[in-house]
Amino acid sequence: MSKITVSPEEQLHELKRGCHEILPEEEFLKKLKKSFEKQKPLKVKFGADPSRPDIHLGHTVVLQKLKLLQDFGHEIYFLIGDYTAQIGDPSGKNKTRPILTEDDVRQNAATYKEQVGKVLDMSKTHVVFNRDWLGKLSGLDLIQLMAKTTAGTILQREDFHKRYNNGDAIYLHELVYPVLQGYDSVHLKADLELGGTDQTFNLMMGRTLQTAYGQEAQCILTMPLIEGTDGVHKMSKSMDNYIALTDTPTDMFGKLMSISDELMRKYWQLLSRRPAAEVAGILGGLADGTRHPMITKKDLAEEITGYYHGSAAGKDEREKFEARFSKKQILDDVEVIERSAGTLALLDLMRELGFIESNGEGRRLLKQNAVKIDGKAHAAESYVLQPGTEVILKVGKLRLVKLKAQ
Repeated sequence: MSKITVSPEEQLHELKRGCHEILPEEEFLKKLKKSFEKQKPLKVKFGADPSRPDIHLGHTVVLQKLKLLQDFGHEIYFLIGDYTAQIGDPSGKNKTRPILTEDDVRQNAATYKEQVGKVLDMSKTHVVFNRDWLGKLSGLDLIQLMAKTTAGTILQREDFHKRYNNGDAIYLHELVYPVLQGYDSVHLKADLELGGTDQTFNLMMGRTLQTAYGQEAQCILTMPLIEGTDGVHKMSKSMDNYIALTDTPTDMFGKLMSISDELMRKYWQLLSRRPAAEVAGILGGLADGTRHPMITKKDLAEEITGYYHGSAAGKDEREKFEARFSKKQILDDVEVIERSAGTLALLDLMRELGFIESNGEGRRLLKQNAVKIDGKAHAAESYVLQPGTEVILKVGKLRLVKLKAQ
């Protein structure tokens, strides 16, 4: 067992950086003090839904806090909801999720564990599956568990409340989900549970059920949901604004460099593993003008790329980025495409080159001034390539090609 050497107050200070809330904070500090005095690590629970196995940086907001708690010496219980995933949690959704097969869940869970290992020390992480205990509940056990709360309490959850008022269907199996997730905390005897702000109700259900079963109630720590590269919508694959942990170093670095200066500040708060005081100093430097935003963004991109691909890769990508963009140089490996002089249909060309997947995506990029020809934003869907000329077509930060008129 690791010795807990960081004081309770310092642990709380580091954990509070960027978090949405700790409930109840005073109670959590007492748990930290008791843990420190007795050198007994807290049991920290985090539940993962294996229906979405592809992890992006948005997911790592919570994982980084788990890593911090792990470094402090606490025990991380990474709970894969293989049983509850077959029910489907509608949190943050306005309709019922599809129910997964057992094979789907098993395959997704294996992928999830591999990716989580990029953040957590899996040799010190307890990976548990709630099928091991929920799958053993009899029908009577389930009825007795449901008797620990009321339908009215569950219908207070925001997404259920909206659907009820709109007259949308709410199925009984959905009402069971938060109760089963809460029972996971009872089984594990969790001291702390982490999640996103969209999971607050489910996390609080764990407190409710632990009290009903005569246990000391867990505290909860919730983290905000971060916007994706567009700076508007929550990071997600469906919005095509995500940065995946499986992205290449070049793609990861380039996507990070594409975010706004304002979003960059939020990423420093939520994605950096530096101490809170150091991050505060960086943000303070941006505020008073002693730090240049572009240099600071490069620092962030190098650091985060280094987390997932090694520090050497982060440094290498920074050097390549500066050579290609900051120094206005075009690398020798840029592909040259020959086209007949005349009017080019840019959407067709960008699809052919693999720069976009659909015309809709292309039109969106044109409107966002993300398509540039020889460094100038181009909003039209066509371009006239003059005889005997060469131009650089750049889409976003990373996709570029040299067009040469035949």
